[in-house]
Amino acid sequence: MNKRIIGVSLLLSAFLFANNSSTQNSDKELLKQIEKAGMKSIPKEQSEINKLIDPNNIITDEKVTLGKQLYFEPRLSKSGIISCNTCHNLGLGGADGVAAAVGHKWTANPHHLNSPTVYNAVFFDSQFWDGRSHNLEDQAQGPMQAEPEMASPKELVLERINSIPEYVAAFKNAYDENVSIDFETITATIGLFERTLVTPSKYDDYVNGDTKALSNAEKEGLKVFIDKGCATCHNGIALGGKMMPFPVVKPYKFANLGDFKGDKNGMVKVPTLRNITETAPYFHNGAIWSLADSIKEMGSTQLGQTLSDKDTDKIITFLKTLKGRKPAIVYPQLPESTATTPKPDFQ
Repeated sequence: MNKRIIGVSLLLSAFLFANNSSTQNSDKELLKQIEKAGMKSIPKEQSEINKLIDPNNIITDEKVTLGKQLYFEPRLSKSGIISCNTCHNLGLGGADGVAAAVGHKWTANPHHLNSPTVYNAVFFDSQFWDGRSHNLEDQAQGPMQAEPEMASPKELVLERINSIPEYVAAFKNAYDENVSIDFETITATIGLFERTLVTPSKYDDYVNGDTKALSNAEKEGLKVFIDKGCATCHNGIALGGKMMPFPVVKPYKFANLGDFKGDKNGMVKVPTLRNITETAPYFHNGAIWSLADSIKEMGSTQLGQTLSDKDTDKIITFLKTLKGRKPAIVYPQLPESTATTPKPDFQ
């Protein structure tokens, strides 16, 4: 090999080494920014995920199987045609794709509230837009009884489930022979299934150590997301799910759509950004369908900034990395009604 070729090879090796070293330093700096911003990842190992979603070690395969049946069970509604999956459709990013949830008698939510995704809801500090519930088991009780949603009194739910021998047997198998199949046990079982709806993504792979999981453009978008202050509210594992003031700097452009004003302190649950590209329309009242417009509205309302098209596009590039790997969901077969099962009621 002549000296010229050797020289070129050495220069190329030096360039590649320097470039690789620069990339490693850039990743280290970005990972430090992520940590400082309070953004976290879904753990890499399933055993670590289990510790987060099931700290009391009460989830079993039998409970999850039963909870999934109940999640898809329309007979839990007064009309017999609305299930949890109606508004939190697992094939549509865990939401329903309409501005305001539609419930009993095909009536839109009277407060014009949008259905939040159920995916990764186990990582939320608060449930419901006003944060009135703090876990999925408790949250499941609300929509089932609410007149604008499933409209089922507790007594009707109990009568329907207890009238179906296969459900009675399934509860005894999931718990024990002496289980009380009451309203709280039914809704808690749904909540246990919902705890398993976790969707790790490329973002998590990156934070968990795979620095090649994100492209340079995606990393740049993540950096802009942090630098602009988006992580002030969208942090933690859920990248949302906490109660925060809304609005902060400027009025929300569509505040008059519906009558929701937050909790008694004007706090609103921050929606998760995970799978955000699948869950339009956005905001508590579903007023904005464009992700770009949503980002700009948040920049104005919460950060007091006018975000450029360029920065908005970069943030969107990052947000696309939050589309996660969904657990495989096979639509369950539901047991037959019996002669004593209360009939559908559309009144």
